[in-house]
Amino acid sequence: MIEMQTTKSNLNRLRAGVLGANDGIVSTASVVMGVAGATDSDNTVIFTAGLAALVAGALSMAVGEYVSVSSQSDAEKAFIEEEKISLKNNPEAELKELAEHYHSLGVSKKTAMQVATELTKKDALKAHLQAEFNLDEDEINNPIDAGLSSMIGFSLGGLIPFLMVISAPDEYKLWATAAAVVIALILLGYFSATAGGAPRRKAITRVVIGGLIAMALTYGIGLLFGTKI
Repeated sequence: MIEMQTTKSNLNRLRAGVLGANDGIVSTASVVMGVAGATDSDNTVIFTAGLAALVAGALSMAVGEYVSVSSQSDAEKAFIEEEKISLKNNPEAELKELAEHYHSLGVSKKTAMQVATELTKKDALKAHLQAEFNLDEDEINNPIDAGLSSMIGFSLGGLIPFLMVISAPDEYKLWATAAAVVIALILLGYFSATAGGAPRRKAITRVVIGGLIAMALTYGIGLLFGTKI
């Protein structure tokens, strides 16, 4: 059973990893498909473009996730510091504010004040952060964890179309890559939906359709504007 204090951090890593894997599968597949269409499946060019897309995408995802989560963490830390100052400088007003919060949820004024008083005695900061920001001081998202999860997810996802397109026979290259991508997206959609408690069919349909559209468009663009090298 997952302990309550680790749930948020685990979900954050899962979100980053799944997002990275999905982007890795779709973007890498789209690049190699587009290059294949433009170069009449030239293996050398496809390998170079695919490897570049894989490395650049993984690093980009890591940096982007790190910056995004860092901004969120900074904002959460700022809320915590502001609340600490308010509790220190005006504890009575903060107690009243907490009681009003519970009263607004349908609790009587007397009971709301009793709840607020008891929670304040136990841990005033935690009570206010939970009530006002739905935030826990011990559950601030770690930007390094998110960045690494995203990078690893992208790399693992991107390897699937990359390895398939450079290893499959020329006559089956595109179809084999498309099939591998569809299977990978089905598994990713199933896993992410199961982990998050969401409808599996909807999640699978969404990622598969999105991936197929991306691959078809980039391959078509490659055919339209590419020239045989």
